[in-house]
Parts: sequence; structure tokens; C-alpha cells
Amino acid sequence: MQLTSKLLVAAAKLISGYTVRWKDSTPDTCQRIYFANHTSHLDGLVLWAGLPNDLRQLTRPVAAKDYWEKGWLRRHVASAFNALLIDRREVKVHQSPVDLMIREMDDKYSLIIFPEGSRNAKEEMNKFKSGLYYLAKKRPDLELVPVYLDNMNRILPRGEVLPVPLLSNITIGAPIWLEHGESKQQFLSRAREAIIKLRDDEE
Repeated sequence: MQLTSKLLVAAAKLISGYTVRWKDSTPDTCQRIYFANHTSHLDGLVLWAGLPNDLRQLTRPVAAKDYWEKGWLRRHVASAFNALLIDRREVKVHQSPVDLMIREMDDKYSLIIFPEGSRNAKEEMNKFKSGLYYLAKKRPDLELVPVYLDNMNRILPRGEVLPVPLLSNITIGAPIWLEHGESKQQFLSRAREAIIKLRDDEE
């Protein structure tokens, strides 16, 4: 499996030609939630591959179970990059996605999540779903690190099976935390704005 992981990293680099920029942030093995805009099924894999090796070993992308368990190849790839697969169709009261993420993180792993939920082909990001807020509330010790992924929607557009090799950028920003007395909507808007600012700084 270690060999497959190395091949995945090389393939992600070849397909996306990504460059990684840490802006007001540095690589660190402390537990974090990396939260990013979402335009492609490749987002989680490419961001995971773009992390330094020591961080990559401790980071799990959160991904849709219905997509990544479809066929042996996707299952194998998801296993190779240690994806945490979430069943979006069967959410139970006592087994919410947030509870599952917190349990799987334990005191070891960081996560990569996409607060928009589903992929968004539009230029403007959708409003964030509440998962990031509840993660921040239940684990206030975690650094919440915004990430802007540029051009991923053109590498693997919605409905396509094979990626088109193009160049992309990964910008990783300064961590934020849930502030005392901050409402869910205020926090989610501020988190979304953190990614928008990274995007605007790129232009």
C-alpha cells in the first residue's frame, strides 16, 4: 500500500502540475482541519498529495462513500490515500458525519474537508454547510486552515472520467478558530471569506 501511495502522489503531481504556497502559515504536524473549496473529485487527492510527506502520513481526506466505493479501482485509490469515507445517504442521529470524523481523528490525524458539501462548478463558492462549525465547537483545540484550490474543475470536470493534465495552484492560509460568542452563521461566513481572500490574493 505504501508503494501505491507514492504512485498516487506522483500521479497527482503529473495530472495537476500543482504548486503549493503557504501564505501566513507553515507546515506543522499538529492536528488540523484543512478546509477548501470543492470543484472536482480530485480535490482531496491533490491537496493530500501536495502536503509534505510527514503531514501526509497524518492527514485523511474526507470523501463521499457512494463515489469512492464504486468499483475496485476507486476503492483501492481511496484506501491508498487513507480517505475517510462518509455515507451521505444514510445519516443517523447518533452516528453523524461530525461524530464519525472526531472519532476517526482521535488525537492523531488531521482532516481535509470541503464545507460546501457537493462539488460546485460555479466561480462563486456555495454557502458552507454546518459541519465545520460543529467540528470547531467539539474540538476547539484544532487549527482550522483555509485552502484555495485553483483550476481543479478544468482538470476533471463534472461528468468526466479521465482527467486532463493542466496546471493548478494550492494556496494554504493562516489558521482560524471559532471565536467566543460567535454564531454558527458568523463563523461559517468568516471561514468562507478566508478562502475567498486567498483566491483574490492570487489574482
